[in-house]
Amino acid sequence: MNYEIKGQPYPVSVVHLNGGESVNCQRGAMIWMTPNMEMATNMGGSGFGGMLKRAVSGESIFQNTYTAKGDGMIAFGSSFPGEIKGMYLEPGQTIIAQKRAYLAAAPTVNFEVAFQKVGAGLFGGEGFIMQRFTGSGMLLLEIDGSVVEYALAPGESMLIDNGFLAAMEGTVQMSVERVKGLGNVLAGGEGLTNVRVTGPGKIWLQTMPINQFIDTIAGLLPVRG
Repeated sequence: MNYEIKGQPYPVSVVHLNGGESVNCQRGAMIWMTPNMEMATNMGGSGFGGMLKRAVSGESIFQNTYTAKGDGMIAFGSSFPGEIKGMYLEPGQTIIAQKRAYLAAAPTVNFEVAFQKVGAGLFGGEGFIMQRFTGSGMLLLEIDGSVVEYALAPGESMLIDNGFLAAMEGTVQMSVERVKGLGNVLAGGEGLTNVRVTGPGKIWLQTMPINQFIDTIAGLLPVRG
């Protein structure tokens, strides 16, 4: 199994499968494929518990599995202007991503809910519930806007405005810090808190979170009486 990512700002990931290989994806992600791809809708092999995990993390309660009957190809599309971040998970590696990030993955990649600290849930734009991916194999994530990657050294930190942290390796620690100074909070336009991430590990930042995009568009719409 291998993939290639094409197109901007509405990217697609074209996944090439050998005969007998399968790929899982979020509901509605497929946009084209060769005729020899066989589809099966399921609850991810983990029953009712797995269904609930996907629901609370912002995903559909069902997922689709496509299996190639002979060498085949399938393309998955992003649901929002942005990028698709593709990677191959190594055994023992963990990726934690924002809600709604999951697009598609190899069946050997495991999906779980990642519960962050209470402070992060109450004040952090990334939310209390995130998504954790473990196992091994291909993983495709949706990123809002463009993606910027940093590799943090042990003990190295970065402060991130709420909503701009798209994903991070499981070795990265996450906490929330209040913005200092009443004037900064009231007039700075940056909200009450920032997210602090501390290495070691990689982080992936997004340049246009969907909630900020919606707020910007809403502010441009005429007010109706």
